[in-house]
Amino acid sequence: MISTRELNRATLARQLLLRRHAMPALEAVEHLVGLQAQAPFPPYFGLWSRLDGFTPDELARPLLEREAVRLVLMRGTVHLVTAADALTLRPLTQPLLDRYLNVARGRSLQDVDAGQLAKAIREALAERPLTATELGAHLAGRFPAATRDDLAVAVRCVVPLVQVPPRAVWGKAGRTAFAPMEDWLGRQPHPDPSPERLVLRYLAAFGPATVADAQAWSGLTGLREIVERLRAQLVVFRDEQGRELFDLPDAPRPGADVPAPVRLVAPFDNVLLGHADRTRIISDEHRKTVITINGQVLGTVLADGFVRGVWKREGPVVTVEPFAPLTPGQAEEVRAEALALLAFAEPGKADRHEVRGIGS
Repeated sequence: MISTRELNRATLARQLLLRRHAMPALEAVEHLVGLQAQAPFPPYFGLWSRLDGFTPDELARPLLEREAVRLVLMRGTVHLVTAADALTLRPLTQPLLDRYLNVARGRSLQDVDAGQLAKAIREALAERPLTATELGAHLAGRFPAATRDDLAVAVRCVVPLVQVPPRAVWGKAGRTAFAPMEDWLGRQPHPDPSPERLVLRYLAAFGPATVADAQAWSGLTGLREIVERLRAQLVVFRDEQGRELFDLPDAPRPGADVPAPVRLVAPFDNVLLGHADRTRIISDEHRKTVITINGQVLGTVLADGFVRGVWKREGPVVTVEPFAPLTPGQAEEVRAEALALLAFAEPGKADRHEVRGIGS
C-alpha cells in the first residue's frame, strides 16, 4: 500500500516542488507536460516556485522566439507548452475538443460544416493574427445563421490556434490574438503521436496515479486500454482506499517523512489539477475554496506538502490567508517565500514590499 503522505511526496518530487532545481525553463515546461495558462502570467510564478534563479526572460524569450506557445490542450484549457509538445499534444487532445463541440454545439451551428468552418478560419488568419472580435466578425459574415458565442466555442475546437505575443510576455500587454499553430511554428502536427507516450509522461510528472487520474488530467477517455498495454512496464500500488495506482519503476518516490518546504503555488497550477482524487495535496473541503465556481484557481500556500491557505499579490503586497493557524516556523517560511516572490515580481521596490495576513 502507498499512503496519502507518500503520494504527496512523490507528486511534489515529480512536480519539482520538494526543492528548487537548476533546470532550464523550457526543460521544466517539457517535464511538466506544460503549464496551465488560462491567465497570461501564472506560468511565470509556477516556474519561479520550482526553479533556482528563474527570471521572467527565461520564459518570455521562448514565447517571442516561437519555442513555446499557448493553446487549448488538456481538459480543453489553455496550456503553455514547448513548440514540439504543441505539435504532439494537440492531435492527441483533439478527440476531447471534438466531443466538447458536439456536446456544446448550439442550435445555430447545427448546419455549419466543421470542414468549411476550419477553412474559413484559416483563410481569415492567412495574412495576420486576429483577435477574437476580428475573427468573429469575419466568420459572422460567412455563417450568418450562427451566433457569435457558438462560433467562439467552435473556433477553439476545430483549428489549433495559438495565442501570439505580446500576450503573456512578461512586462508587456496585448489583446489575445490568434494564429494557426502550423503557420506560427512553421511545422505540421505530429502525424501519429503515441497515446502510450502521453500516459508515460503523465506518470513521470504526476504519478503514481490511477487511470481516472490520467483521464481527469488529460480530458481523454478510454485510457484504461492504454494503461493495460503498458502494465508490464509499470509498477502497481494500492492506495488507502484500495485503488490501483500505476507508476514508472525508476520514478522518485520519497518517504512520507521527507521534509517538504513551504511554497507559494501559482494560480491555476497543475499540481492542484492533475488528478481525479486531489486529496494527495488538498482536502476536499479546501478544494471548494481554492477552485471557485466560476473556474478560477487561487494561488495556494503549501506547508508540510499540503495546501494550508491561499495567497494573492496586488502590486508590492502579498496577502496570505491561512485556513488554520500555522506554526511559528511555517509562518516565518511563508513570509520569507512571499518576500522572495515580491523580489521576483516587483524588483527594485523592496522598500514597498509587504506581506499581510501572517504577522510581522
